[in-house]
Amino acid sequence: MDAIGRARATPEAITTPGQLIRQMRQAHRLTLAELGTLTGYSAAQVSRYERGISPMTDIAVLRRFAEALGIPAQAFGLAPLPPQVRHGQATIPTTAYPSLPAHRVGRTRREDGDPVRRRTLLTNLAVTAAAAASGRFLTGGTTQTDKALLGEMLVAGLRDAMLGLGNPPGDPPPPEHLPAELSRAHSDFHTCRYGSLAVRLPQLIRAGHTHNGGGTDHYALLAQSYVLATRMLVKLDEQQLGWMAADRARQLAEAGDDVLTAAETARNLAVLARKAGWNDQAMSIALAAADDPSLRSAGRAGTAERGLLIQSAAYTAARSGDRKGMRQLTNEAAAIAASLGGSTLLRDHGGGFSPVTVQLHLISAENSAGDPSAALSAARVIAPQSLPSVERRSRYYTDIAAAFAQMGRREDCVRALLTAEHHAPEETYARPAVRSLISSLLVSGRTTSELRGLAARSGVLA
Repeated sequence: MDAIGRARATPEAITTPGQLIRQMRQAHRLTLAELGTLTGYSAAQVSRYERGISPMTDIAVLRRFAEALGIPAQAFGLAPLPPQVRHGQATIPTTAYPSLPAHRVGRTRREDGDPVRRRTLLTNLAVTAAAAASGRFLTGGTTQTDKALLGEMLVAGLRDAMLGLGNPPGDPPPPEHLPAELSRAHSDFHTCRYGSLAVRLPQLIRAGHTHNGGGTDHYALLAQSYVLATRMLVKLDEQQLGWMAADRARQLAEAGDDVLTAAETARNLAVLARKAGWNDQAMSIALAAADDPSLRSAGRAGTAERGLLIQSAAYTAARSGDRKGMRQLTNEAAAIAASLGGSTLLRDHGGGFSPVTVQLHLISAENSAGDPSAALSAARVIAPQSLPSVERRSRYYTDIAAAFAQMGRREDCVRALLTAEHHAPEETYARPAVRSLISSLLVSGRTTSELRGLAARSGVLA
């Protein structure tokens, strides 16, 4: 009698997928941790599945356990997957993920652009990061032209850190310093200090892998680092690296049994799917994560993350041309914010969640739905000083600029961009979307000295 036959022959009746998984795990003499390694979940999460605390309604989850334990798909009520043929060879799904190589890999020979100039910029950025870490005010630093390259340097640094390439200057922070470094990286992001972030965040990811001693706390910290990296890569329109960072964040959040980070990872994945034009999948990812029972039981922070996910789904509806759905989902998110009675700060989302952040999201959604007048009406409700971070204030003004651009109000658009630059120059210079808007203004009509100056500072006009 095979393992599944022995499991079925036991006196205990098997009525749920979790019970079948537990009996098959025991028949294979696997511990919770060993099965977790095979499936990519923590031992605690496997236990929750077995006991029915976390419902097993996701087909992908069921298939993962079926493959790990050799359970026929039909035992879970699933149809067997047909074999896929690629290049004349049948392939089967896998749950194995490649691990990040050690960071001590020889320096890559490929360097984009002028290598001397970029090495100089990296040195300047390292000085900036050191100054930020020690709290000193830097009177010198990078040149204006170098500031326009900050986005490129952030991408290059994150790429090399994620691939284990290069030998950056200095020693990695010791393990006990990593939580404080993560806090500083979040501060760099929310204050748009991208020169500092371009050094700090790649260094944090490298150090997290170098000091990888396992444990849920370590996995959770590294997951949060990858969540931040994903948000930055999304902002910089680096979708390929963004998918890579988001998937690593997802794996690490599950390994660290970190419900809130897993939810934020799902939100980032939904954003990436939307940017790829997969609006149906983006909607499904966001709403499925919002309805996850583990998130619903995570207290006030879990409720706030649920609101952010529904807010993201509203934006996806706008991108799909579904204005009615967008407004319904926005109203749902607003109701959640009202029920919380004020702003809720979140570790992985410095903007937090509040009625103001819902309204801020509505500006972008109305712009995407093709109604710039409604976007400006939504913007008038917000007092910019009430926005929770420099990064959010910059986003507010660039969204207003986008609305003015749609309406052909060039002078108002330029004024909004200059205000965004005043609040967060490095954000204005680094974001491709903002640079594209500036470029379109240059070629679509009469230019002014203010516009030409902004274009020069942002690197659009050499």
